[in-house]
Amino acid sequence: MNRQTLHKRLIAGDSGWCLRANRWAERGRSRSYFAWISRLGDGVFWYTLMGVLIVLDGMDGLFASAHMAATGVIALTLYKLLKRWTRRPRPFALDRRIHAWVAPLDEFSFPSGHTLHAVAFSLVAMAHYPMLAWLLVPFTASVAASRVVLGLHYPSDVLAATGIGMSLAGVSLWMVPGVTLF
Repeated sequence: MNRQTLHKRLIAGDSGWCLRANRWAERGRSRSYFAWISRLGDGVFWYTLMGVLIVLDGMDGLFASAHMAATGVIALTLYKLLKRWTRRPRPFALDRRIHAWVAPLDEFSFPSGHTLHAVAFSLVAMAHYPMLAWLLVPFTASVAASRVVLGLHYPSDVLAATGIGMSLAGVSLWMVPGVTLF
C-alpha cells in the first residue's frame, strides 16, 4: 500500500468515527451532557478549580494555580500557532452529515484546544493534588469525547491534543522542582 492510499484510508476512518460519534448526539440527553461539559471546558471549570484551590489551600493553592495558569498560557500559544499552521477544516465543514451541535470557538480543527488544555491542566493539578484524580480524569475524558461527539473535531485532533497536552504538562512539571506525578 502506498503512502497516498494509506493517507486516504486514515482520513476516511477518522471521518467515519467522527460521524458515528456525532450521530450519538442526536439523542437529546447525550447532546446536552456533552454541550454542558464542553462549555465547562471553555475555561469555567479550570478557573473555578484554581479559585477553589486558593481559597482552600492558601499559598500552596496559589502556587498550584499559578503553575496551571503558566502552563495554560503556553498551551494557548502553542494551540493557536498549530491551528494557524495546519488550518484543518472542522468535520462539519467538510461533511454535511456531521452536525456542529454547539458553536465552535474558532475556524479550524487541529488540534483540539479543549482537550490540550484539559490534559495539561489535569496533569499539573494532579501533581499538586493527587486526590483530585477522581474528578479530573473523568472530566478530562468527557471534554475530549465531547469535541468529537459535538462534531467539532476528528478523533485524531483529540488524540494529538492529548499527546501535546501530556508533553506540555511533562515539561512544565520537569521545570518546577518538587512537583511530580510519580
